[in-house]
Amino acid sequence: MSKGNLFVVSGASGVGKSTVLKQVIDEREDLKFSVSATTRPPRPGEEHGVNYFFMNRDQFRELIQRGEFMEYDAHMDNLYGTPRGQLEEKLRNYNVILDVEPNGAFAVRAERPDATLIFVAPPSMEELEHRLRSRGDTDEAQIQLRLKRAIWEMSQRFQYDYIVINDKADACADEILHIIAEKAD
Repeated sequence: MSKGNLFVVSGASGVGKSTVLKQVIDEREDLKFSVSATTRPPRPGEEHGVNYFFMNRDQFRELIQRGEFMEYDAHMDNLYGTPRGQLEEKLRNYNVILDVEPNGAFAVRAERPDATLIFVAPPSMEELEHRLRSRGDTDEAQIQLRLKRAIWEMSQRFQYDYIVINDKADACADEILHIIAEKAD
């Protein structure tokens, strides 16, 4: 039986979830990040087991076959999933926050109806495109794929418990911290 509360955060690529979630986690000692597994290669500075559990497709498929993911999905030609064991272990002692796309969020909700779903939205699609382009690490084809995906992701936001606009990272983090405090304290 878990002690902690589960918070699921989604939002389009480039909306600033990683920046906001780092601030949120840094503010609460009782909140841990659930590390996802992925088949995509690590980006500079990312560490296995910290940012993601990096694995090849065969390893990922084996975990799917064994039922070891709470949720998983293909996104941008890679597989992503939430390893069930590490999530349940963290929930024994902490509140846990997940960063997953909408299909994953809905799969988690199906299994854990008590999970709180939070959607982080950009102030506008133009701002989202600007953020994706200003990263400097994404080619034009990927930007177009991510923008197309963002339109679908934004259409799913009304199925979440909360929608938070990330106009400024500090204000967005504060709003998410308020939601967590409301549910966890």
